[in-house]
Amino acid sequence: QVQLVESGGGFVQAGGSLRLSCAASERTFNVMAWFRQAPRKEREFVAAINISGSSPYYAYSVKGRFTISRDSTKTTVYLQMNSLKPEDTAVYYCAADLIAGSLTEPNDYAYWGQGTQVTVSS
Repeated sequence: QVQLVESGGGFVQAGGSLRLSCAASERTFNVMAWFRQAPRKEREFVAAINISGSSPYYAYSVKGRFTISRDSTKTTVYLQMNSLKPEDTAVYYCAADLIAGSLTEPNDYAYWGQGTQVTVSS
């Protein structure tokens, strides 16, 4: 049973930074990604990275502030979040194994973590 375990969420003031981690229990995946979901909103794409780490892709709202990366084993993905804003407040989810065509579509990923809360105060 594949497990994705996230860590690193927390509470931070606007302008601060947090680093999220997601470790896969068993194997490497073609794509790993981060999504987020704020209260009363749909889950939205944040960032994705391929297995080589050569092609990160970001949502417009986080580009230039967030950085996605993978470790040398390719089983852990990170999300470095800088210049955080109150609108970044959400539960952040790790996703893995793109089984269909769209990087930004939650339904196209096979595995999900349990989520980690990120709260940014103004």
